[in-house]
Amino acid sequence: MTASTRPAGVTVAMMLDELGAGSAAAMPVELLAGSAGLTRRVTNPYPQKTGLALSGFDAAVRGGRVLVFGESEIRYLESLDDAARDATLVRFYSHDIPAVLITQGFDPPAALAAAAERNGVPLLRTANGTPHAMSRLGSVLDNLLAPRTTIHGVLMDILGLGVLMIGESGIGKSECALDLVVRGHRLVADDAVELRCRAESFVLGSCPELTRHHMEIRGLGLINIQDLFGVASTRTSKRVELVVQLERWEPGREYDRLGLDDAHYDVLGVAIPMIRMPVAPGRNVAILVEVAARNQLLRARGAHAARMLVDRLTRNLEAGAGIDQGEEL
Repeated sequence: MTASTRPAGVTVAMMLDELGAGSAAAMPVELLAGSAGLTRRVTNPYPQKTGLALSGFDAAVRGGRVLVFGESEIRYLESLDDAARDATLVRFYSHDIPAVLITQGFDPPAALAAAAERNGVPLLRTANGTPHAMSRLGSVLDNLLAPRTTIHGVLMDILGLGVLMIGESGIGKSECALDLVVRGHRLVADDAVELRCRAESFVLGSCPELTRHHMEIRGLGLINIQDLFGVASTRTSKRVELVVQLERWEPGREYDRLGLDDAHYDVLGVAIPMIRMPVAPGRNVAILVEVAARNQLLRARGAHAARMLVDRLTRNLEAGAGIDQGEEL
């Protein structure tokens, strides 16, 4: 796995591109002034409502955050006389502000647009309401600024569960994935899997756009899974919920035979359930991985087969011991 990285920031231009990319978080935004500042960098994913900052309580304004102007901010600026408004904007723009977003389609006071142009700070506008706009903007920035890494492996969607298969080169990850696709499961990424940590609690995996839908099979070369098996055989991203580490079978090595111990694999600080799967001639790895996914789905619902069996055996042994003691008496 490559070292995890957190982007040092994204430019306002990149943010605008993402907002207009047609994703679930897309939001129409127009640039009103300050086009020279499109290279300014946003370093914090949480947009900030200015609140009392305009009236002089601006200590809470944090650099690197997009500031949001709603009706109260616009109406406040309109209520000031020219001198007070100019002084307020000078103080306001003394902070490291990457961009200002006006919500609800309000027209900005001329002085606000002029100050944005003068300071090179993009002044943006959307017709969306303030809560909706902050939610959409935060979602886009959280994705762009998420810690990320790239890992050598294969990511599959098996019965709705994101399964990341890892292991040494040539162990059979791609062949196993191809067998799973034939069985009706979906490919997310082969060889290079891009991973992003979202909300500090889950990991989302995807495929680099250049190699999306493609798979490398030794002896066949590169194949396009979507062309061969149809649109339903692939997907662009999936949350990683199980890691399967494929290992070469080593005679004499002890392997987990009961499944009582829960192992985890750390990805970007998130512990993901992991199983180690020994690979040997005669073992159908694809079926084993599919069963592992089914078993993990049951475990997530609280049905742990190994522990349930051990508990049942323990109760039977305890009951048998009680009967034996009663007979001795």
